[in-house]
Amino acid sequence: MHESLDEIERYLIEKVREIRKLKKISGPDLSLAIGKGNTFISDIEAPSKKAKYNTVHLNLIAKALDCSPKDFWPDNPILEEKYNFIKVAKPRKNKSKKK
Repeated sequence: MHESLDEIERYLIEKVREIRKLKKISGPDLSLAIGKGNTFISDIEAPSKKAKYNTVHLNLIAKALDCSPKDFWPDNPILEEKYNFIKVAKPRKNKSKKK
């Protein structure tokens, strides 16, 4: 996978590969099963390519591998240092207007 991909993108690619190999499905066979060209999966798994899955791809792959899309995702968020600015969102307090 290309170094420009975020850690979560690399994680998803690795999980798809892991499940695909456990089920003994080749990259070309999975590519064709989801209606893509036979190099689709191998292009995403290739270290030199910037290709990545989107949510539609992951949904189709889950169907083709007879698993849940949840199987591809980590239990907890994966955040790289560049995202350290993100805080837990809290609801705003309603400021009632006095009349």
